[in-house]
Amino acid sequence: MDTMTATIGRTTAGTTAPATETTPERATRYVLAGIRIALGWIFLWAFLDKMFGLGHATPAKNAWIDGGSPTKGFLSFGATGPFKGFYQGIAGAAWADWLFMIGLGAIGVALLLGIGMRIAAISGGLLMVMMWTAVLPPASNPFMDDHLIYAAVLAVLALVGAGDTFGLGRAWKRLAIVQRFPWLQ
Repeated sequence: MDTMTATIGRTTAGTTAPATETTPERATRYVLAGIRIALGWIFLWAFLDKMFGLGHATPAKNAWIDGGSPTKGFLSFGATGPFKGFYQGIAGAAWADWLFMIGLGAIGVALLLGIGMRIAAISGGLLMVMMWTAVLPPASNPFMDDHLIYAAVLAVLALVGAGDTFGLGRAWKRLAIVQRFPWLQ
């Protein structure tokens, strides 16, 4: 049962009666939708900055559309720890650049629109865990950093149906292909 819907079935004496959403439930739904949108923007902004070299994390001269590599700089020089060799080995590879950029863009759009939340959460969580493994151990903690927190938050957003509030999640779930293949939710 989706716990984040406008009406919640409550069991009383063996029957399920619709009840209106409480203020804390509504507030939780709105907060989670806001978190979903914020995370979507983080992913989409990373995509846009790397694609066009908007000068925040990526200088214009390193824009992907101008021949720069979105994976080469960080993976070549920023990777540390036990997986350093692996990440340096794929740094700048065309397939790694394409997968990284498609992932950033698709995850960002899915989160912003509230569609494909399961796929976005799994792929975004995987990307976050990989980014965490690229810098082991993290600079400010023996093992925990923001990448693991983001991965956990993505899982929560998918589990509670956060795409349904301020998003197209409900309409997405009604699509025939999504009903046929529920993993597309």
